[in-house]
Formats: sequence, structure tokens, C-alpha cells
Amino acid sequence: MIYRALFDHGFSRTDPEKAHHAAFRAIRAARPVTAVRRTPGTPVRALGLTFPNVLGLAAGFDKNAVGIDGLAALGFGHVEVGTVTGEAQPGNPKPRLFRLPEDRAVVNRMGFNNDGAEVVAERLKARGRRPGPVLGVNIGKSKVVPEEEAVHDYVKSARLLAPYADYLVVNVSSPNTPGLRNLQAVEKLEPILTAVQGVAAGVPLLVKIAPDLADDDVLGVADLALAIGLDGIIATNTTISRAGLRTPDAKVEEVGAGGLSGRPLTDRSLDVLRLLRGRVGPDLTLIGVGGITTVADARARLDAGATLLQGYTAFIYEGPLWPRRIVQGVQA
Repeated sequence: MIYRALFDHGFSRTDPEKAHHAAFRAIRAARPVTAVRRTPGTPVRALGLTFPNVLGLAAGFDKNAVGIDGLAALGFGHVEVGTVTGEAQPGNPKPRLFRLPEDRAVVNRMGFNNDGAEVVAERLKARGRRPGPVLGVNIGKSKVVPEEEAVHDYVKSARLLAPYADYLVVNVSSPNTPGLRNLQAVEKLEPILTAVQGVAAGVPLLVKIAPDLADDDVLGVADLALAIGLDGIIATNTTISRAGLRTPDAKVEEVGAGGLSGRPLTDRSLDVLRLLRGRVGPDLTLIGVGGITTVADARARLDAGATLLQGYTAFIYEGPLWPRRIVQGVQA
């Protein structure tokens, strides 16, 4: 409650991207103190790995793999870094990150700003293997790479990053790279996934999909995952929809384009997860993400068939105690 009051009356008046960097610096600086705290929760076995608990931090917060251990010390059982692209890129022009407090939501059009696969791979190599969170690496297409060369771009990132990842995620669902979501079509997605499988050296591979896919397309991705032996699916990324928001239309229009995350995704992300579980059966790993804010949200996602959970936007709005609150709540 103290954090929420501080957020609503202080942090929310700060530029969102500047606030993110300031908060992340504080998390990294606090790591030596917080690292002695035991990770909460019950271990979960998935992807051939043992996750310290059910909740992870979704990709987008730590794009460049600079704060993995500090984030884990807050209670996350896994941390997914990225999205990392084959080529370094600055992302879209600023401002590109916006809060919608009335909806407990965020709009971003960051554009995969990151240091590039070569730099991130060297950073992970220097970090080395160590006890702690399960480490996921999320890879996406470089903006400068045309769609017809996307396979080679994903393969480059996978080859560089797979040696340091516990699992890899192919991101074809961000709305902020032109044409990226076209790659969710099964006929375009299959060659990317099979090529990445070929260089991932046994590292579990998942795909992250958008909530805006039609139900039939969701089922098509599920069928593809089974056909090629994919290890899992993450459902879902941000949405381009603005339906049902409490934020005034004028404010939404002023914010403009980008992916919407947070509470407005809760229902659709849950529906997509149910569709997937009903199609793939009980064994494939499904990671539920999108609009998980409360313990009830987390339990609903697990009841719908999620193997693991991820959050991001609620972490921004609810503060550093949120991960432990969710983990402890779902096992109560």
C-alpha cells in the first residue's frame, strides 16, 4: 500500500523510461543485500529444468542481461532477458513508454532497443553459470533485416546466445517491429523455429505469441508446436487493441501506437491459454503472462493450465514486494 501511494502520487509523474532506468539501477545496487534472502515458493519442474518457483519476470525489463541476480533476489524464480536481436539497435524515437494508471496498464513502442546478440552473449559468458534463477533468453528480428532474411537473423542470435541460456524464446509477436507479427503465420513461423532448433544445441525452445491472434491461428500454432517438437509456448505478448479502457479516449489517442500490457490483457490472455492447453494436452510447457496482477489472477492462470507464470506490468505498479506476494499467495 505504501508503494502504491508513492507510485500514484510520485513515481507516476516521472517520465516512465527514466523511472524504469532509475528503479533498475536501484535493484542492481541492492543485489548484494537482497541476494541473501531465500527465493520463496515451491520448485516447479518444467522444460527439463527445476524452477525455484512458479513466477518469472517477463522479457522487456532486463533487455541487456545486466540485472539478472538483483531481479531474482526480489523473488522471481526465472528471469527472461531480452528481447535481444541479431544486430544492436537503438529502438524507436522517444517518448516510447507510457503509463495508463486508470487501467493499471502500460503502452510501449520501444522497438527492441538492445545491445545486440554479440554483446549480450559476451555479458552472459562473463557472468558464468551460477546458482539462482532459471535464465531465459528472448530473441527477436532485427529491424534492418528484411522479412525474407528473418530465419538467418534468428539463427545468428540463437547460435550466440544458446550456450548461456537455460531456455530460448522466439519472439514473433511484438507490435513494435514492422512486419514482425506476420511471422506468426504457421507457414512463416515453422522455418524459423526449425532452424533455431537446429542450432540451439538441445536448449529448450519456446515461441511467444500475441493475444490478437484469431482462435484458429492460436490453435494452428499449437498444432505446429506439437508437430515439430517445440518445448513450449508463452501466452501472451502485448496487444494492439484499445477496447474497454477506462482511460479517456483523448489520452489513449495522445499516447498513440504500441503494445498495451497490464490489466486489460487479463481475460484474453487467459482465454488463449485455455485454448492452447485444450489443444496441446497436459504435457507441453505453457507460460501464462499478460494481466496477472493479483493472487486470484495467478491462480486462475494455473487452473487454466499454465505450467509457469510471468509478470511485468504489475511489477511496475505493485512494487518490489509483488513477486513474493504472488508466489506465497498461490501456494497458500
